[in-house]
Amino acid sequence: MTDAVTLEDIKAAAERIAPHIRHTPIIRALRSPEDVINEEHLFFKLETLQVTGSFKSRGALNKMLLLPEEERAKGLVTASGGNHGKAVAYAAQLVGVPAEIYLPITTPGRKADAIIDYHAKVVTEGNILDESSKLAMKMATSSGKPYIHNFNDPAVVAGNGTVGLEILEELPDVDTVLIATGGGGLLAGCCVAIKSQRPDIKIIGVEPTGAPTLTRSLEEDKIVELERLNTRAGTLALASTASLNFEIIKKYVDGMLLVTDQEMEQASRWLWRQYSIAAELSASAPVAALQTGKYKPEKDEIICAIICGAGDDGIVKV
Repeated sequence: MTDAVTLEDIKAAAERIAPHIRHTPIIRALRSPEDVINEEHLFFKLETLQVTGSFKSRGALNKMLLLPEEERAKGLVTASGGNHGKAVAYAAQLVGVPAEIYLPITTPGRKADAIIDYHAKVVTEGNILDESSKLAMKMATSSGKPYIHNFNDPAVVAGNGTVGLEILEELPDVDTVLIATGGGGLLAGCCVAIKSQRPDIKIIGVEPTGAPTLTRSLEEDKIVELERLNTRAGTLALASTASLNFEIIKKYVDGMLLVTDQEMEQASRWLWRQYSIAAELSASAPVAALQTGKYKPEKDEIICAIICGAGDDGIVKV
């Protein structure tokens, strides 16, 4: 299964989606007044500035553009915690087809509003994303409309992997890449993109303590479905991963770390206070791992933290 997504797939995706996405910047952190971590060797990959506010546009666009015209003309269906839904809505609007997005009831209203701005239909059903996904897939099957999965699709994973290509292009001396992880689509894509070319670079996934989906699965060497999720980081709150991503991550990843919601909140506020980066709670997970010392860099180790999505849920006190 690890050859389900190749470096060639990711390079082809990069060319395919280039006219419709942004090549997001990588910025050097430099030194903040708080001197929380060694910012001299820390870089941020700002997918907060991506179209629709997250990396998800890459995978959704790649999948949509690979669909035959007669298929996508029926309209697109997906389920999402918010970011993937916006991405699919954007992709649908780009080619002028309808989109129907299923969201769990815990999705912030502002994310639903952002999806509606792209003229997509929002259906709020399911307590967690896994439940919304099952309902959306059932509807897609009965209607014959194509379903764009948020992480369990080789085309989506290949599109996500273009983030890794850009990191290597702009920061070739990077030693370690830290990646927030939910279903594993971004982590798997970046693993293939980076490790296929530079196996010496470390890749570390970061999950919430309340949704240790991949951590548990890797520990038990099989896909584990969590019985309970307990995190406000909605885009990372997945009860299980997919075999596609699990096999890739199992082969390539160098480690998994867990951070609490409170640690992610502190990291989000630090990013906003020191760098004016509006990172959603989920996207701050890599920085939380550094601030808490759960990842301890070696001297002069060059680190790239992917800030994978924009938002204010980690900044605004709830």
